[in-house]
Amino acid sequence: MKRGVTTFLMMLIASSSLIAQEDFNRWAIDFGAGVNKATEPYGVGFDQNQLSDLTFELGARYMFNDKFGLRAEVGYSEIQPSSNSLDFDSSFLRLGVSGVANLGAVLGFRDWTNRFNLLAHAGLQYGRLDTDFNSSTDQKIGVSGGLTPQIRLSNSIALNLNLTAFAFESADLTWDGTADATQRGFDSFMYTATIGASFYLGNSDNPSADWVDASDKKQLQDEIDELEDRLASLESDLQDDDRDGVPNYLDEEPNTPSGVRVDPKGRALDSNGNGIPDDMEEGLRTKFVTAQQAEEEGMLGGSGQAGRLAKQLLNEGFVNVYFQFDSAQPETYSFDAINYMVRYMNANPDSTAELIGFTDQLGNEEYNQSLSEKRAKRVYDILVASGISEDRLEYRGGGIDESADKDSREARTIVRRVTFMIK
Repeated sequence: MKRGVTTFLMMLIASSSLIAQEDFNRWAIDFGAGVNKATEPYGVGFDQNQLSDLTFELGARYMFNDKFGLRAEVGYSEIQPSSNSLDFDSSFLRLGVSGVANLGAVLGFRDWTNRFNLLAHAGLQYGRLDTDFNSSTDQKIGVSGGLTPQIRLSNSIALNLNLTAFAFESADLTWDGTADATQRGFDSFMYTATIGASFYLGNSDNPSADWVDASDKKQLQDEIDELEDRLASLESDLQDDDRDGVPNYLDEEPNTPSGVRVDPKGRALDSNGNGIPDDMEEGLRTKFVTAQQAEEEGMLGGSGQAGRLAKQLLNEGFVNVYFQFDSAQPETYSFDAINYMVRYMNANPDSTAELIGFTDQLGNEEYNQSLSEKRAKRVYDILVASGISEDRLEYRGGGIDESADKDSREARTIVRRVTFMIK
């Protein structure tokens, strides 16, 4: 008996090494413990308890697909006398092979649940009965059938309740071992009920065949979903968010200002390499005063007219630091404005300044308030790193600037800025 159990366990271990890499796991180890009832035959004066004696089951199962599979199994049952029976002591060891049908897949359980399932099984059994009556033994061959409700815990394990009926043919001895079984055909019957678990072997990221939905409908839906994802990705790649004529997937500068000429990779043309697109440089020179111009024209220092003019340019918003959408990093060309502020503060050591950040109207108010403060803090950090004392600077977020047309992309670009207030 022990040799048979050992051989079966070795078969289970060997089979686990054959696990294939699938979209779903095909192998499972089923284990259960519970009770049994051997109903007949018994000798005169002998009987068994009603579904109380211990039973153990162990099986290795391979599913050919999500609906059908095969299981090799071993079971052990104790058969003890009832309170009204004469004393006896029997045990029954069985080996079997069963076909398994996944009723959950067949009946479409996956359409409404992935937590509960139902298996059905039927097969051939070989059993050996050992009794204490003259150390008698008997061999039985029969059939089995049953149902196994399941509850899924994870991709690796499920709980199960296994209910099985057995019918054995041509028994020589009764279950108690005290008399010959005189009938022929299926004359020995047993029922078992066990509670246990199914342990699924393979990739824990994949579902088991018990729980996978491999129906034609599901496969078709998966193919449709994949095509939709690919189409959405293609549409995204072909979009041109900054409208420079270069699709996003080729665009190395996806936020090029509107109207600026670009090269085949979407990069703004910048012939002198100063970080300012060629198409914007002339307009900026016309609208803004650079630090170099201010220094050459004597506009930065002193309390005279030149100093007052520099302060006026800063306070009235002629000198600003600009930002891209949803960014706290100043545009490269805006460092001229920061440099202008550094020069003014150095030339006027008694001056203090407040930095005020703003955003456009896109997004919610709370987020934009935080972003405007981050922009002001970023310019503050650059000024401090440039040598301006912290006690001469303050910063705050001004939130959303609603002065520009929300529907105009160019107008929104102007209000994404940090302004200066000289005190």
